[in-house]
Amino acid sequence: MSNFLIRKSLDCLGIYKNLTQLRALPVRRLNLLEYQSKELLRDSGVSVQNFAIIKDTKETATALETLHAKEYVVKAQVMAGGRGKGWFDNGFKGGVQITKDPKVVAEYVKNMLGHRLVTKQTSKDGILVQKIMIAESVDIAKETYVCILMDRTYNGPVLIASPAGGMDIETVAEKTPDKIKTIPLDIYYGIDHEIAKEVADFLGFTKKETNEKAVYELKNLWKLFVDIDALQVEINPLVETTNEEVIAVDAKISFDDNAEFRQKDIFALEDLNEQDPREVDASKFNLNYIGMDGNIGCLVNGAGLAMATMDIIKLNGGTPANFLDVGGSVKEDQVFQAFRILTEDPKVKSILVNVFGGIVNCTTIAKGIIAAVHKLGLRIPLVVRLEGTNVNEAKKLLAESDLPILTANDLDEAAKKAVGSIKKFQNEELNERHNDVKLKVSQ
Repeated sequence: MSNFLIRKSLDCLGIYKNLTQLRALPVRRLNLLEYQSKELLRDSGVSVQNFAIIKDTKETATALETLHAKEYVVKAQVMAGGRGKGWFDNGFKGGVQITKDPKVVAEYVKNMLGHRLVTKQTSKDGILVQKIMIAESVDIAKETYVCILMDRTYNGPVLIASPAGGMDIETVAEKTPDKIKTIPLDIYYGIDHEIAKEVADFLGFTKKETNEKAVYELKNLWKLFVDIDALQVEINPLVETTNEEVIAVDAKISFDDNAEFRQKDIFALEDLNEQDPREVDASKFNLNYIGMDGNIGCLVNGAGLAMATMDIIKLNGGTPANFLDVGGSVKEDQVFQAFRILTEDPKVKSILVNVFGGIVNCTTIAKGIIAAVHKLGLRIPLVVRLEGTNVNEAKKLLAESDLPILTANDLDEAAKKAVGSIKKFQNEELNERHNDVKLKVSQ
């Protein structure tokens, strides 16, 4: 499962509250900034607005000279939704602004660039804005929605379209499902003229000229989807302008990590400064990590089991500090690296290991745990629940290690021990400090 899908699942479950940007396992993680997606669209023949990128406030005047517009759109380039309703650390509100005055454009750039933008999808600290996109505004006559994505339900790509663009597609699907058209696509044939015409008609491009343009854009979107090994190409909105142009105004593209070997140029575009350093660190060792607000570090194999583990922790009154999936082919060193990443988070006061050994050998996990505890000098409580392949041998290794490891026979017991261990550990720390103070006073 990709980090993108994991984040959406966690968000829906009410578990994940610190979403920073939409990224994963032998996996799927690369996402691009808006302007990078538009460059890919333009290179594939998809019509987009003219735009310029600003990295320094001194570049604003030069950028405006390249644009010929009656109105400008100024957008902070960060990987987070809700930019328009966001706010900056300097008090400025709105990461998306529209103006007809070039002088005001310069003011907007000054207020955005180099400041941290906070949105509903970022942490409370926000994301540092290092690039601004200035685009030519378009006069919109009609907004539509188009998305091509890989869908497991259909075992391949599907085209999703709606004449109700420019809004949250989930809301459209819930309130007006008749305005959603889903077409499974043959991976070899994709979007041919017949499908493109059917969708253009459904989207409401009634005029002959705009209908033909919409057909052309849909075909090029399919070409892009295949050429870049995308998991998703979402255009919201795909608009018809008052001068009868068809333009992709906003785009979101997600990629398949498995295709990195043949998409090196695209993956080189990835801006690691936009990511949580812990996610970057974890990805170097093929670990899937997402940080959260809690104090119980989780080390689990499998995305589904990881989410179930976090659910059980919350049901028992605790809060998970992270999502960390070590995957099915984990090695001892990866277990060590996972522990290192968990223990480097000062919020983590206890660690819960929950592994079901199907493909994973439980002895590998046990050896990795023992090595990590020794090398890292682990001081916080550690609860381990193992089940599956070679579990008895693994439990024996843990028992003979003479390490203060709390074991559990099921997930509920493990979660209760993890939650309870924090209070016990904090009391022990308090007593130690109290004894230290008494010792110093007596001396």
